[in-house]
Amino acid sequence: LENLQPEIKELAQRLRYGVSVRGKQLGWSEKVARFHFAKNMRRIVTELYVRDNCHPFKATVLLWVQIPMWVCVSLALRNCSVGALGPAVHEQFSSGGALWFTDLTAPDSTWILPVSLGLVNLLVVEV
Repeated sequence: LENLQPEIKELAQRLRYGVSVRGKQLGWSEKVARFHFAKNMRRIVTELYVRDNCHPFKATVLLWVQIPMWVCVSLALRNCSVGALGPAVHEQFSSGGALWFTDLTAPDSTWILPVSLGLVNLLVVEV
């Protein structure tokens, strides 16, 4: 979308000039000229999106999938760690860790996991 902005600006200037010339020839009011400009600009921008396969909705699809998934996983892990799913699950979480985090129900006092998770997420976003 960002790469298309210079082309869209140039096409908008050309279209604005063309509509003003045509409007003067046909005696259009300012309102009618703005309507024709907007209608043709929408058509041109849509054609550019189709040509370059970059519809703005595609940029937000990941967001609409990732946020509900993150909320569900966070709630599931919280329920597992506080014992809401039963004592057997809580027992497995309290003794199923590795390395320095042997108890998955206790907060990470070293902040290694939260910081590394944040850095990995930043890396994924930037790459």
